[in-house]
Amino acid sequence: MTERRVGVAEVMKYVIFAVIIGYVVLLLMFTSGSSRSFDEVADSVRGALDTETLTEMNDQALKRNFGLNSADYDGVLYYAAESSMSAEEVLLIKVKSDDQVQEVTDALNERIETRLDAFEGYAPEEAKKLENANQSVRGEFIFFAVSSQAEDYRAAFDRSL
Repeated sequence: MTERRVGVAEVMKYVIFAVIIGYVVLLLMFTSGSSRSFDEVADSVRGALDTETLTEMNDQALKRNFGLNSADYDGVLYYAAESSMSAEEVLLIKVKSDDQVQEVTDALNERIETRLDAFEGYAPEEAKKLENANQSVRGEFIFFAVSSQAEDYRAAFDRSL
């Protein structure tokens, strides 16, 4: 009987060890960045975008809307709806250093709050898109989407890494 207990305890020890290793591997996979270039990731995201409703925006629009200077980053892709009646926008940034991640995420959160204040009273469907904004930080890449298709855009971003 004691020999059997030792056997079960020994097996359980290895099972728990395997589960911990599997958890660490998954954690590293989903929090790590990517060795892909900004252009490769941006091309993948750009290919998934609905370019009939979204237009590529310039550096001035990024500065005006988010308070961010594109020259401070390794890469910026910014698409938004031309109409001021739409909250839809997609932003992809590759930061130069980890210190910039907090700066960018703060700007994204501020943008959501500002736009929510603007849309809450007269465009509830746009406010709902803002409430469901999709954000992701994966290594040096920061992804942000406000759209009814935000999940699709996020999936394209995740696949590109």
